[in-house]
Amino acid sequence: MAVRFVLDCDTGSDDAIAIFAGVGHPGLELVAVTTVNGNVPVEHVTDNTLRALDLAGADVPVYEGAARPLVRPDLPVARRVLNKDSAFQKYGLGLPEAASTAREGHGVQFLVDCFMDEANADLTLVATGPLTNIALALALEPRLASRIPRLVVMGGAHGNGNVTAAAEFNFWADPEAAEAVLSAGIAEVVIVPLDATHSAPLTAADCTAFEATAVGAATASLIRHRLETDRAAQETAAAPVHDPMCVAFLARPDLFTESVEAHVSVETAGARTLGELLVDTRPWRSEPANAIVALRASGTAYREFLREALA
Repeated sequence: MAVRFVLDCDTGSDDAIAIFAGVGHPGLELVAVTTVNGNVPVEHVTDNTLRALDLAGADVPVYEGAARPLVRPDLPVARRVLNKDSAFQKYGLGLPEAASTAREGHGVQFLVDCFMDEANADLTLVATGPLTNIALALALEPRLASRIPRLVVMGGAHGNGNVTAAAEFNFWADPEAAEAVLSAGIAEVVIVPLDATHSAPLTAADCTAFEATAVGAATASLIRHRLETDRAAQETAAAPVHDPMCVAFLARPDLFTESVEAHVSVETAGARTLGELLVDTRPWRSEPANAIVALRASGTAYREFLREALA
């Protein structure tokens, strides 16, 4: 049976590829998408999401969610300052304009209603953006933590971050939300940090292999954009494509070749470490493990998943 999941995302280029893969892979069923402020403002996230779904030919409901972080008025560094010289994320993603529209109702309320429904007891929640929507849903309905059977999160870094030396963007963008979600007591939490995504980067040759279909060609274009605009990718000729790895894990449980069970938390106050993912593996720690943290992924398994999903 296909793995059913809801995607909570801040659709930039890699979220769009996660959408294409979630729609296209025969072992997966994308039930709904909720959008959140992150890579771009939430109204552009929603537009990007609709464009990706329309290109994939998928009639999947989209619900727009939070337009700002949980407690902060904006990102820790305002987007207009953070991205003033960056063309890394594009409005519209170069995809055709959307014909579909978002559904009525707020994404946070949808998450509550969806996961409180007994019919969705098998539903996985995949989060590839800041965790604002999920934190708000947990605050709105405290029983929700016991109703989400599995949460797969793209976020954090056990080693170096990307937006700062300590922090990855998603957790940095709303650290209070990340801490609230990871400490909520959800039964199974799998974190896919930069360590895992950087261990299986994609190349121009991979782009060529994906191009046989419309979504494959769009995926190749989005990856090439990352290869051209990411400074590290320009040096290595390979780019990590983070968010689809969460979706790949649903269909390929063998994807991660190294992981650790640990107590995880997120720094919410540090002047230099805001948004840092703390992975405590000490055997004498006082808190029990609350997540599995992936550290390395199989590039072979990742490419096989994407080729099958985009075919």
